[in-house]
Amino acid sequence: MKNVLVTGGAGFIGSNFINTILKKRDDWKIVNLDSLTYAGNLENLKESEGNSNYNFVKGSITDKELITSLFEKFKFDYVINFAAESHVDRSILGSEVFFTTNVIGTNILLETSKRFGIEKFLQVSTDEVYGSLGPEGYFTETTPIAPNSPYSSSKASADLMVQAFHHTYGLPTLITRCSNNYGPYQFPEKLIPLMILNTVNGKKLPVYGDGLNVRDWIYVVDHNLAVEMVLDKGKIGEVYNIGAEREMKNIDIVKLILEKLNKSEDLIEYVKDRPGHDRRYAIDASKIKTELNWKPKFDFEEAISKTIDWYLENKNWWERIINKEYLKYYDEQYNSHEQVV
Repeated sequence: MKNVLVTGGAGFIGSNFINTILKKRDDWKIVNLDSLTYAGNLENLKESEGNSNYNFVKGSITDKELITSLFEKFKFDYVINFAAESHVDRSILGSEVFFTTNVIGTNILLETSKRFGIEKFLQVSTDEVYGSLGPEGYFTETTPIAPNSPYSSSKASADLMVQAFHHTYGLPTLITRCSNNYGPYQFPEKLIPLMILNTVNGKKLPVYGDGLNVRDWIYVVDHNLAVEMVLDKGKIGEVYNIGAEREMKNIDIVKLILEKLNKSEDLIEYVKDRPGHDRRYAIDASKIKTELNWKPKFDFEEAISKTIDWYLENKNWWERIINKEYLKYYDEQYNSHEQVV
């Protein structure tokens, strides 16, 4: 039995990870630490409640005393750090919380992990640390880090610190860098759920700039199965890119959602581009495929349909979020033009 600390487990990717892992293996006891900021939601974990191998603790990775007490109590073998402030546009408006959580919080986890001698520390990162690509080429694990937003620079800083703890102290670390995720429980400030819900509600679909920015998309379940595989089989000290190699222009994603929901493209509204908006991301996932024999289980057409259906079938979940004060503020600030891709 392994005792596993999962941080940020009430967010989109973290909650999907916990729900997926608890179904497929009974040799992990998971403690989910989440501060339940606006994007954290315990409703995401209803299916895991009552599982004897699951515990939730409300708190922040920046709380050094709490982190120490949890390590003392649960004797963690593994730490998987999903916790992060991740909304690029919010980082442009105010970066301090991003560096507090993503950098200082990661440092506290690393220091505590070193002190207690854990077996493995896995940092869940992003392809955005690599910066922007031109029309050709792919991000590999050796691509130089060149972040362009406060968010991505905070994640890059954390990655470098994780690597430093491995090289300086011998801490057994792993880093995963994934392309854009989509799927159930994604907070509706992100591109795909925002476009689905705006379409359902007859609102305009805001598209930044010319809509030709390209992202590489992966279904969240595939991402999380890759994280599990890296933790089980990855070489200590290594970075693994995770991607389904499914590039799409933002405008094509928007048009596809409209098509699947039988709505007119008249709902599309082009809006002023975001400052420093990276043009293209694309992941080379050959390392994890070759070395660990991982491959995605879901193709895009199947998974995007599953995602749309989930939002249509879970109106109570997203209506409660939309009615929160945060999204009222969000609409006032951005006139419903907010998105992150």
